[in-house]
Amino acid sequence: MQTVKIQNVSIGRDSPLAIIAGPCQAESYDLCVEVGEAVREKCAKLGFGYIFKASFDKANRSSIHTPRGPGLKAGLELLARVKKTLGTPITTDIHEYDQAEPAAQAGVDLLQVPAFLCRQTDLLVACGKTGKAVNVKKGQFLSPMEMKNVVTKLTEAGAADPKAGIMLTDRGTFFGYNRLVNDFGGVVDMMEFGWPVCFDATHSTQSPGSQGNATGGRPDLAPYLAKAAVAVGVQCLFLETHPDPSKASSDAATMLPLKRCLALLDEVARVREAVK
Repeated sequence: MQTVKIQNVSIGRDSPLAIIAGPCQAESYDLCVEVGEAVREKCAKLGFGYIFKASFDKANRSSIHTPRGPGLKAGLELLARVKKTLGTPITTDIHEYDQAEPAAQAGVDLLQVPAFLCRQTDLLVACGKTGKAVNVKKGQFLSPMEMKNVVTKLTEAGAADPKAGIMLTDRGTFFGYNRLVNDFGGVVDMMEFGWPVCFDATHSTQSPGSQGNATGGRPDLAPYLAKAAVAVGVQCLFLETHPDPSKASSDAATMLPLKRCLALLDEVARVREAVK
């Protein structure tokens, strides 16, 4: 398996566990720094790599009336300030091919492709051409083995260059209406493509569309899924967290309270040590 280097964070089979964590939406600079500083300090204590995550736009909301975020220009400026303050790599998701280069130029270290867009060739190619590492979330509608095509597209676009790199993320698979399940055997299958695999513990607890004009979820299940993923050997964990999820602008039903997220990192550290 190849190792992906994102600033000072190495993600690979022989590297420390990497954590991607932050609020779903970049609601404000102060919120991002509050969450980022807390997770950064916990990861430093545990020896984990840390990449801060927040979205400048949530383009796939259930309702047209729900908040989407600060937008491309203001959002990238906000994230650049957060990166400078935290001193950590940052990631954000992009939804259109012409957002890839502006995000890369603004200092985004890891470009994230949302699950619903994982088959969008122009988007993948644009990400691959930036010279940045690219993390693609497996579509809820795809089998793990179909992600091989994603790897091929990114490789041919240049993302497999040693200075860039590819990562795949599992975030659940549709199991009928309003339900996701996780196939940990499939997670292991994706590792065979030769690139690191991340597990998104919080989005995996979603109940898509279950609240009519919003997505529901079971965040209480996220710790169980996160520990199971670490036990099967994932190289990275993705967690969305907020000081008070009930007040969040996006994914309020699935984000972990910040205090619970920090406690979970202690728990996965013990699992990681046990399975080494």
